[in-house]
Amino acid sequence: MRKVALDLGAKKITYCEISEGRVIGRGTVSEVEALRSVLGPEQPPATVAFEAGRDAWFVHDLMLEWRNEVVVVDTTRVKQLGVGHHGRKTDRLDAEALARAVERGGIPRAHVLSPARRELRRVLAVRRSLVESRASLVTTLRGLVREQGGKLPSCSTQNFVRRVREQELDPALAQLIAPMLAVLESIDTQLAPTEEQLTRLCAEEPVTRVLTTAPGVGTVVAAAFVSVVDEAQRFAHAHQLESYIGLVPGENSSGGKRRLGAITKKGNSYLRMLLVQAAWNILRTKGDDPLKAWATQVAARRGKRIAVVALARRLVGVLWALWRDGADYDAHELAREGARGLRKAARGLEQQAEELEIAAPPSARKARAHRPSPAKRSI
Repeated sequence: MRKVALDLGAKKITYCEISEGRVIGRGTVSEVEALRSVLGPEQPPATVAFEAGRDAWFVHDLMLEWRNEVVVVDTTRVKQLGVGHHGRKTDRLDAEALARAVERGGIPRAHVLSPARRELRRVLAVRRSLVESRASLVTTLRGLVREQGGKLPSCSTQNFVRRVREQELDPALAQLIAPMLAVLESIDTQLAPTEEQLTRLCAEEPVTRVLTTAPGVGTVVAAAFVSVVDEAQRFAHAHQLESYIGLVPGENSSGGKRRLGAITKKGNSYLRMLLVQAAWNILRTKGDDPLKAWATQVAARRGKRIAVVALARRLVGVLWALWRDGADYDAHELAREGARGLRKAARGLEQQAEELEIAAPPSARKARAHRPSPAKRSI
C-alpha cells in the first residue's frame, strides 16, 4: 500500500509520498478537496498519516470515505519520528519525515473521537464562548459603574441586565453602557437554545447522568469529561487518565533521584479547568463527603490550592470508575475503599520496617534492644 503523509497547515496542505525510502511524489494544495487527484477513490489506496489538530477529524473522515487507511499522529510525540529534527521545521520537511515514519511503522497514534463526542465538544465550545463573553462584559460593566462611584448589586449573570436596568444610574453612564447591555441580552437569547441542545445531547449519553451523581459534578463538567475521554475502556487505570488530562505532577528522575514538580497541564485545558472548579465546589460545600474530608486533610498539611488540584485529580479517578462500572456515586463505598487503602498502606509500612530490622547489622539491633522505651526516657 502507498505511504503518504500530510502537513495540515492553516492556509495550505503539503503532502509527500515515500516508496522504499525514496520520495516519489510531493506537492502543495490549498484545500483538502484538491487532494482527490492524489488520494481520491479513483487512486490506489494509501496509508495516510497526519498530525492531530483542529481539522484532523474532517480530513480523517474524508480519507476513509476515499478508501484510504488513516493514521492520526499524536502531536506530543512527533519529535521522536524526526519532525523538526536538528531545528529544521518546514511543511515540506515535516511531511517527508512523517511519510518516512509511516513506511518504518510504529507511529504513536492519537485517539479519534466518535462523531457523537465530536458534536458534544462542538456544542460545549459554543457554550463556553458565549458564557465567557458574558462574564467579560459583566466584569467591564461593573468596573465602569464603580468608576462613577456606583455599585451594582450581586446577582447571577442571568439576572444581571434586569438588575442593572433597575438601578438609578447617571443618564450619561446609562447611555454609555446601553450597547453592552444590548449585547448581553443577545448573548442570553442565544445561550438558551445552546443549553437546550447540550441537555438533549447529554440525554442521549446515559453516562452523563451517572457522572453527575458525584459531588461537584454538573451537566457541563460531565459532558466535557465524556467529550474528552470518549471511551473509559481505552484507559487501563485511573492514573493513566489523570496523566492524559494533565493533572499529575511533572517528574524528573534522572540521576537516580526522584524530583516531582507542578502538574504537567497536558491535555484538554478546558476540562482541567472545569475539574478544578468542581473540586473547589466540593471543598466549599457543607457535609461529610469522603472526598471533602480527604481534601480537607490535605489542605491542612499543604494548603488549599494544592489540595484542590489533588482533589481534582482524585475526582478524575472517581468519575472514571463510575463510568467503567456504570454505577452511581456511593459515598459510603468510597469511604470504605479509603479505609482499606489506609490499612493496606499501614501493612506495607509495617512490612518495610520488619525488612529493615532484618537487614540491620547485629550491633544496631543490639543497641536498639537496650534503648529505653519512650515512656521510660527522662525528660
